Amino acid sequence: MALTPVPVALKALLDSVPATTEAESLPLAQCAWRVLAADVAALRTQPPFANSAMDGYAVRAEDLAPGSELHVIGESAAGRSFAGAIGPGQAVRIFTGAPIPEGADTILIQENADGVGSASIRVREGAPKGKFIRSAGLDFAQGDVLLRAGRRLDSAALGLAAAAGHPVLPVRRKPLVAILATGDELVLPGETVGPDQIVASNSFSLAALVEQAGGMVLDLGIARDNHPDLAARIEQAKAAGADVLVTLGGASVGAHDLVQEALTRQGMTLGFWKIAMRPGKPMMMGRLGRMVAVGLPGNPVSSIVCGHLFVVPLIEALLGMPAPERDRSEPGILGRDMPANDEREDYLRSDLALTAAGLEATPFDRQDSSMLGLLARAQTLAIRPAFAEPAKKGDPCRIIRLR
Repeated sequence: MALTPVPVALKALLDSVPATTEAESLPLAQCAWRVLAADVAALRTQPPFANSAMDGYAVRAEDLAPGSELHVIGESAAGRSFAGAIGPGQAVRIFTGAPIPEGADTILIQENADGVGSASIRVREGAPKGKFIRSAGLDFAQGDVLLRAGRRLDSAALGLAAAAGHPVLPVRRKPLVAILATGDELVLPGETVGPDQIVASNSFSLAALVEQAGGMVLDLGIARDNHPDLAARIEQAKAAGADVLVTLGGASVGAHDLVQEALTRQGMTLGFWKIAMRPGKPMMMGRLGRMVAVGLPGNPVSSIVCGHLFVVPLIEALLGMPAPERDRSEPGILGRDMPANDEREDYLRSDLALTAAGLEATPFDRQDSSMLGLLARAQTLAIRPAFAEPAKKGDPCRIIRLR
């Protein structure tokens, strides 16, 4: 079977998404980092009235000749506006955010007035008409579309929605991602490790990646290398209504690699198998009814790299976020000489440094896909295209930042 290039595999995966997840309405306080399911328009105008951007005096610009004296007739503070109107030669003491009194057309900041706090002030330096006045609707007007569907609700977006008067927002339901580790050799952290066993780590790494991307995790535990156990766990994912089933390990060609066969027995239609990338070659994808099945390699680094390249975009597609297929790489330069590459695209764990020439990615000497310690140290993945010619330190490359 020919190896599938990464962009072709990603397109096939995203094309397999049947639809974005359903919408639900949540109180604003529960919407942090959720994804909007519909556009959000302003329910009010902000600011609702003209107000002062500075502490000082609300005045008429024509009265501000240097040395002129103004009579202070009152005060306007946030939440307590001045009820009257300003006439010639008059001023109203005003504070930041307070409404502009009728008749005033500019703000004389208190630094440019002598006699601050007294019944009269003397103008030290004038100000043009409209200075330091925020007009009504300066930020937005009622009915303006402020946030588009697909926007992840970060702190700025949440603040904007609150200012616009929304106590509740429509957001996408978090995609449910079932994670199934496989292998007779695996035990959970804290359990007794036999002489031919290892501690399972992939499911914890992938769960963190899923949650960071906006998904919700269903941990199916560890399936042993036999068809009854695999079938029972797959049925559990289907019964839970999982949007995605991610299997870890068992997707290669060995006698004990039973995952693809187990999924096929359950009705999976295979989309692709084996990717032209390193690490991550044994990855596969298929559809099992409405559920997308993604088989990741068992090697820890392979599974995490594939998670970044495939699982995160898949979750974004299910959330209805814009351009989940986008290129997530950015320009960089190599920090060391590199040999020619073969038919697989390399994703090399690397240090990252900002130099005068740009972001310099220096791949580690060893890239074994079992070495999680190197991945935890790595700041980026340096990409070496398939069939790339030998490269020198300082040559351009593409990088994907890990953090």
